Amino acid sequence: MTKRHKKAKADNPESKETRVDRSQKGPWVLGLSLAVIAAVGVIAIDRDSVAADMVVYKDPNCGCCGKWIEHMEKAGFDVEVRNQRDVNPIKTAQGVPRNMRSCHTAVVEGYFIEGHVPAQDVRNLLVRKPSIKGLAVPGMPVGSPGMEVPGREPVKYTVYAIGSDGRRTSFAEH
Repeated sequence: MTKRHKKAKADNPESKETRVDRSQKGPWVLGLSLAVIAAVGVIAIDRDSVAADMVVYKDPNCGCCGKWIEHMEKAGFDVEVRNQRDVNPIKTAQGVPRNMRSCHTAVVEGYFIEGHVPAQDVRNLLVRKPSIKGLAVPGMPVGSPGMEVPGREPVKYTVYAIGSDGRRTSFAEH
């Protein structure tokens, strides 16, 4: 086909060949490019928001521990539960001070998480990666994750960072 024949066919509206109008291609390519960039951004954000694997040691009969585990799973953590009647040997092995203990102990990326620590605080720990043993919420404060009680006002509580020397400092206030 000669150049002249191709042009005549392209200019003929009854021709079965379609001609791409290159002046309209720019906005379409730009739109597709922005959609791809947006999708990649969402994937990257989602990947960053996925939390690490966590092992939780708890008494098989403790209901608040189960609610805390649900809180952590909803926040994106993959939780392995290990039920055992006496979790004190785990607490001792992880270096949880006696006055900081609660009903369950979790281990994630080498840190212990003692008690009803909010998922966001665990995320902050994993992002900041301070040189500490772990985080603790001593006791079972009403209103902390897993300790929500209908009709009762949440109490203020502190999430403590426990240093390698056993000293505690405030990590977060709730």
